[in-house]
Amino acid sequence: MAHLAFTHFNASLFHRSGLSPLASNLTPPVPPQYIVGIDLGTTNSVLAYASLAADAPEVHVLPIPQLVAPGTVDSRSTLPSFLYLATEAETGTLDLPWADGQRFAVGEVARKRSAEAPDRTVVGAKSWLAHSLVDRRQAILPWNAPPRVEKISPVEASRRYLEHLVAAWTAAFPDAPLIEQEVVLTVPASFDASARELTREAAIQAGLPEEFILLEEPQAAVYAWLGETGDGWRRILKVGDLLLVCDVGGGTSDFTLVSVAEESGELVLNRVAVGNHLLVGGDNMDLALAHHVAGLFAEKGVKLDPWQSVSLWHSCRQAKETLLASDGPATTPIAVLGRGSKLIGGTVSVDVAREQVGSLLLDGFVPQCQIDDRPATRRASGFQDIGLPYEADPSITKHLASFLARQGTDGQPAQPTRVLFNGGVFKSPTFSQRLLDVVASWFGGDSRGRKKPSAAQPSTLNSQLLASDLDHAVAKGATHYGWSKRRGGVRIRGGTARSYYVGIETSGLAIPGAPRPLRAVCVVPFGMEEGTEADVPGAEVGLVVGEPAHFRFFNSSTRKSDQPGDVLSSWTEEELAETDSMEATLDRGESDEGYVPVRFQSKITELGVMELWCVSSRSDRKWKLEFSVRDDAGEVV
Repeated sequence: MAHLAFTHFNASLFHRSGLSPLASNLTPPVPPQYIVGIDLGTTNSVLAYASLAADAPEVHVLPIPQLVAPGTVDSRSTLPSFLYLATEAETGTLDLPWADGQRFAVGEVARKRSAEAPDRTVVGAKSWLAHSLVDRRQAILPWNAPPRVEKISPVEASRRYLEHLVAAWTAAFPDAPLIEQEVVLTVPASFDASARELTREAAIQAGLPEEFILLEEPQAAVYAWLGETGDGWRRILKVGDLLLVCDVGGGTSDFTLVSVAEESGELVLNRVAVGNHLLVGGDNMDLALAHHVAGLFAEKGVKLDPWQSVSLWHSCRQAKETLLASDGPATTPIAVLGRGSKLIGGTVSVDVAREQVGSLLLDGFVPQCQIDDRPATRRASGFQDIGLPYEADPSITKHLASFLARQGTDGQPAQPTRVLFNGGVFKSPTFSQRLLDVVASWFGGDSRGRKKPSAAQPSTLNSQLLASDLDHAVAKGATHYGWSKRRGGVRIRGGTARSYYVGIETSGLAIPGAPRPLRAVCVVPFGMEEGTEADVPGAEVGLVVGEPAHFRFFNSSTRKSDQPGDVLSSWTEEELAETDSMEATLDRGESDEGYVPVRFQSKITELGVMELWCVSSRSDRKWKLEFSVRDDAGEVV
């Protein structure tokens, strides 16, 4: 008997097919008035919009009212993705124009409180959504907070950020509820299906429409650039160009390749590769700076305890942003609250130099390296804290070298000709210029065209986007995408960013202590477009029913030629990655057997949602696998 196995698609599974009896009574949807783009960022969130009544997209960024201090509300163009869980004594000091008696705050006041009360401040909720080793729907944040602090889940934290954005929209546009608008919400390109479904769950709970669109952040950055340049992009890019989108934000780094081709005399853009989910970014830089500053405190005879160390990490975030700004000061003080008997109620501080910080972070995170260099790995300890799985090697340039090598052909790495930077890290031109220089050196020159003028030199497209726009580019780009999808315009083709596989346990004689071999069957090919579906050819497989079964999923960002029905008997970890598996007991129904013979059908909906159907070949039954992580996983509805 062949056992079905799953991975990347954590299942909220198995729904009988058929139309809802209420379908005929549904009220016709209200036509949207606006396209709304939302960047739910690790460090900052942004909402942009454009009126559909206009003849061309005029994108605006919504000012977001938020607490900037207890009792003080002001509007900012970004909402810091921080959540402060208040004490009972603070009730009434965190009220908003649309909410009274709140015991929490999101935004600027929470960001400030992160340095003063780190054990009550949720940070990096977005990164936790992609961490499959924890239950992301359980109250685990703030991570390692003491028992006296009431915790919340990563999904709940994300919901509260989005609820704040929904409330801000409602205050600005009371006659145009967000649930009736065309909404595009961005996610990292490297988010797996589980993380995307969790994001979708939080968004719908927060008040977004059921059928909003998920868009990859690097693609949104490209759409922002297209929106800024207009038709002029065709004079900038040419056939054969390979655009590298390098997105380094607060918590993650994402690499995407977009090729420029020609069809029927017109230039077209195709997303051809997406990198792995890398937990390295601005947060790591803050921690590196904190480690350095802790040494400066030690030189003054001040040894920091764990609470002060976490507080210092958050203080260093603010110091980094201040020092690396284009008009940043030569030095800035960093202070922590005193904890010793002589320091209680006071603070202790040190001065940190701009030049020293720039060198520390530049050489640590964007070092000079060769194209054949690879990120270092460490042997894992037998016991590890189940915190966020940050990369062992923080060298962004080495991770980029590995990505380009995997996407190359004939043993040669992929060679980008253009680079588009995105993410707050690149607001400092020092970082973007260093990365350009390193990439150029890999292919025979530097970013200024020196050494080998005949070599193709990568050049930045960010001249059309001011550094200040990097805070808003993703939300603006999502709005441009929504406009193009609804009203027509340039679209980036790409489809799914990975190939997807289900694991099939082979039949055969049992051997004590040895599991049966596993085969991986491709059910979704790389680049499968929205609005398309495929019957997966091949022999029937047995869907285990009536008893607990283990379902496993796999995905690949490198096996781009596999088609539905292709079978892999063996593979390396570099070829296929296994993600969230699940266990479920499926309803036996009328079957007297322990399994039901089925075939697979795969589909990518117009909204970019992936569906996999198990279709019985001997009855009219079929099950839809929705690849989510809800509590009803495994139940037949």
